[in-house]
Amino acid sequence: MLNINPETVCFIIAKARQFHAKEEVTITETPNSPADDWARQVLADHIDDLCFQEVRSTVYDLEPDQMIELVALMWLGREDFELSEWDAALQDVAAVINRRTPEYLMAHPMLADYLTEGLIKHGYSCDS
Repeated sequence: MLNINPETVCFIIAKARQFHAKEEVTITETPNSPADDWARQVLADHIDDLCFQEVRSTVYDLEPDQMIELVALMWLGREDFELSEWDAALQDVAAVINRRTPEYLMAHPMLADYLTEGLIKHGYSCDS
């Protein structure tokens, strides 16, 4: 059972789709060099983007355990973990989560798809 409201996840999915559909948004998922920090790049390049601001605000409003679940949902959706490994995913996320979680999430161009798949694996859907 999820502690994060699936409607909140669906809101983030919708905003992520809008954000990543924009032509000027280019984010490399893997840094070109160790000195590149792609999460900072997202923040610097798109700080004024309304979709980005809404996602950031929504994520910052989450309780810490909900923020952990959100990242774990992304990892589950991109198949880093199986549903049977949910507790392990939560523990791994808890070990690395930080203040830049919104930037980390939005730096993944497939975020909306990953979150959608993660929700489906938990038996939820954004379809009404």
